[in-house]
Amino acid sequence: MLSNSDESNILSPFNLCNFHSDCGDFNPGLSPSLSHSCYTHYGCPSEMNGQRAPLPSSSNGGAHTPSVSRIPRGAARPRQGLSPRINHSFVPVFHERSHDEDAAILSDNLWKLARKTGNLNLANKGMARVPERLYDINDADEDSKKANLEQLSLNEEDAWWNQQPINNLDLSSNALTHLSPKIENLLTLTVLQLHDNALVALPPEIGKLEKLVRLNLSHNKLNELPVELFSLPELRHLNISHNEFIELNPDISNLHMLEFLDAGNNNLKSLPGGIGFLVRLTALLLPNNHIVELPPDIVNMRSLQKLDLMKNDLTGLPEDMGLLRKLQCLYVQHNDIKELPSFEGNETLNELHASNNFIERVPKDLCSNLPHLQVFDLRDNKIKQLPDEVCLLRNLNRLDVSNNSISVLPVTLSSLAHLISLQVDGNPIKTIRRDIIQCGTARILKTLQERAQAKDRETGGLASDGMSCGNARPSTVDDMPAGSVDNSYQQRQHVAPVQAQSMQYPYPSQPQFMPQPEQFCFYYPQYVIPLAQQRLQEQEQQRFNHYMPQPQQLPYDNSFGPAPLHMSHHLPQQQQKQEHHVDFTRCAVHPRWVYKLRHTRTLAVNVENLTNVPDHVFELAAAEQVHVVDFARNQLKALPNGLQHMSKLVTELVLSHNAISHVHPFISQFTRIAHLNLSNNLLTDLPLEFRVLNTLRELNIANNRFTFIPKALYELQGLEILIASENRIKALNVAGLEGMSRLNTLDLRNNDIESIPPILGNLTNITHLELIGNPFRQPRHQILIKGTDAIMSYLRDRIPI
Repeated sequence: MLSNSDESNILSPFNLCNFHSDCGDFNPGLSPSLSHSCYTHYGCPSEMNGQRAPLPSSSNGGAHTPSVSRIPRGAARPRQGLSPRINHSFVPVFHERSHDEDAAILSDNLWKLARKTGNLNLANKGMARVPERLYDINDADEDSKKANLEQLSLNEEDAWWNQQPINNLDLSSNALTHLSPKIENLLTLTVLQLHDNALVALPPEIGKLEKLVRLNLSHNKLNELPVELFSLPELRHLNISHNEFIELNPDISNLHMLEFLDAGNNNLKSLPGGIGFLVRLTALLLPNNHIVELPPDIVNMRSLQKLDLMKNDLTGLPEDMGLLRKLQCLYVQHNDIKELPSFEGNETLNELHASNNFIERVPKDLCSNLPHLQVFDLRDNKIKQLPDEVCLLRNLNRLDVSNNSISVLPVTLSSLAHLISLQVDGNPIKTIRRDIIQCGTARILKTLQERAQAKDRETGGLASDGMSCGNARPSTVDDMPAGSVDNSYQQRQHVAPVQAQSMQYPYPSQPQFMPQPEQFCFYYPQYVIPLAQQRLQEQEQQRFNHYMPQPQQLPYDNSFGPAPLHMSHHLPQQQQKQEHHVDFTRCAVHPRWVYKLRHTRTLAVNVENLTNVPDHVFELAAAEQVHVVDFARNQLKALPNGLQHMSKLVTELVLSHNAISHVHPFISQFTRIAHLNLSNNLLTDLPLEFRVLNTLRELNIANNRFTFIPKALYELQGLEILIASENRIKALNVAGLEGMSRLNTLDLRNNDIESIPPILGNLTNITHLELIGNPFRQPRHQILIKGTDAIMSYLRDRIPI
């Protein structure tokens, strides 16, 4: 029978574990620290409080004999004494930081490193306030003040002459609510990162940081900015996204040097009227707001390249959007837009995203005004029909019209040589079977092309659209919409229908090789036209007579394309009886094509199976100052020699999807070329003359037969984008890539690379790296899919020390 004191000891919180089934026995005679195995790692709770639980005694006061466990166990480990665990009180993980804790984050080592490099990173430290010591970091510390010149010479690394003023301060991802006015002491700051905090206001003294170039205030709780901030003379990058702004201060227009402004994910309902004075702005990001209308002066931002207005309440866009002549990317998806402007003047626009709106039609003028558009996103709208002029978007790579009300696809889509993605799901298309649509872009385009060819065969090419751009055939040239084709001459020719249908052409899709904005043709313009237009065409024809040979002197090259249909009218009568066996020897240039060259500055002929191009074609293009040449999807085996006539003009050359096996050394004469596309050919190497192309910024050699990156490319100091995927490259020359200081995009997917040198991670200029589809084991696929930053970090971690 136990006494009350013994019973309380045994049933105390420290001894309850003696009854626990996991202990294996009942042993009330031992101290809990000796009897329970749980305390061998964590220690006894009594030891944490500096006390030992008293040993239980028997009711008669004598020594208590411990009972024997029913479960056999090994010999008890001798107790050496109290647990060696340090005695301390637990601190909760989430608690309010004290001044001393925040001050301790800026250690002496971190202080010295910041003074040596000029960069201080205090991101993600959990700080509630900035250490007061930080604001004096540009001043000499106490040790430097006390040390003499001899002492400083012994420890030269810490000497004041080797210290840099702080210019990059990162205080992001903390719990800061305010900044001290002492921020004005950091006059040398050029970069200040304050994103992902809890800032509710900024001190006016921030306006004294006159050297500040980059300021990131995103993901805070700001609803206004101090007026003094808008007087920063050097500020070029301002990010105030993910805050609580209701409006922008009109004084923001005083930031004359501003190049980047991100005010997305706020509650903005309008933009200040003077925002158009930000004439240096290249990127304006305003997504996820409530903007209903754009101010008229927004079109004054003549340097603007990227405009993001997605997820707002816009009902339309300014009609004079064409004044933004440098605009490259426009994002207006998830708005209430009902009609798109014509974008006349936006010839540099590359991407137009207008999905999830209420757009009912695509303007025909839009197609002719955007020759360089590559991505056109129109999904989830109310479009019922695509215009035939869509074929004028000759550089289009991706067209998404899914989830609309389109019932018929124009056959002119098949003439888009660069279209690789056509999304039409969710439309009530009745002219193409569902199984064909499910097969993807290539099958859809093939079906459209076959129907165009069949229609040409049925009509003999006289009334078919074929690959022409547009069904309409206006009676005069001036009445024609921009980019359409004048086929009216066909109806005015004195050629019997029987003769026309009896002719055989090697290219049924375009038997008469019709003049299109992106194509050229040769034929005699011997048709009746109104007097005013005849006078205009005579002037155009006289302008080019000095280099255009006479019909009897101009041989016709069958490899360049089929003979014109109505050329038989000008042949001798004996030859007209055997038109399909005639080797035509006469041709001229249609003034309409000359006009298109002059207007678009583009020479483009695609999907024509050309094996050669006459020199006089390039002579004419050079006379019209054409700077874009596109002969994609033909059968060229080498660069046409006539290209040399345009060597001082061409800035963009596209020769993809041909059979080119080598590049002539005269490529070195192209002193202005910036974009070169040689993808999908038979190339194995590039000539050494490539190394003199200092203006080349983008090179695409994908899907060839390269086993290594050509040596000449390593000397291209201006190259920014190199696409070499789908080749047979086996190794990387990192030493050569180091010399390409401006290279930021490197695509090496689907090659035969067996290993990636870790030192590739040191190439910090590369911001986009693609390595998927190679046989190397490291980095693993899980790392590759995370993106460039993860790949580079992985490689840097494996550089031997």
